Amino acid sequence: MKVQRSALVTHSAERLFALIEAAEDYPAFLPWCASATILERDAGVVRARIEVAWRGVRFSFVTRNPKRAPHWMAITLEEGPFRHFAGEWNLTPLADWGCRVAFTLDYEFDAALLATLAAPVFDKATSTLVDAFVRRADTLALGGPTP
Repeated sequence: MKVQRSALVTHSAERLFALIEAAEDYPAFLPWCASATILERDAGVVRARIEVAWRGVRFSFVTRNPKRAPHWMAITLEEGPFRHFAGEWNLTPLADWGCRVAFTLDYEFDAALLATLAAPVFDKATSTLVDAFVRRADTLALGGPTP
């Protein structure tokens, strides 16, 4: 499955990048994310374990994500039920009013049974990620709850 999404948003690249990079906050606003644990974080990389639980499907995976804040972060699989899993976030500042965010992810589940069960859940989750992060930025900008 290949996902490609982009949007022009009225938030700075810095603000949106901070939300994308903060995987530990994902359970607060991504309904399919049961838990997220940061395993490593420094200026050049973030590693996290993400647990997906939605509509009876449950699995976890670990990603290692090289980054150049606030413009780019790659997504690479270290461990999980995928044959292939790679993507990236690109954020381009636009004048004073916002940024362009682009997200790509290419993945394939390793096992046929898991693909049959998990693919519809994961396809929906990944295809709505850009919208979810923009909504989160909107909520926080309006003084909404923080995790």
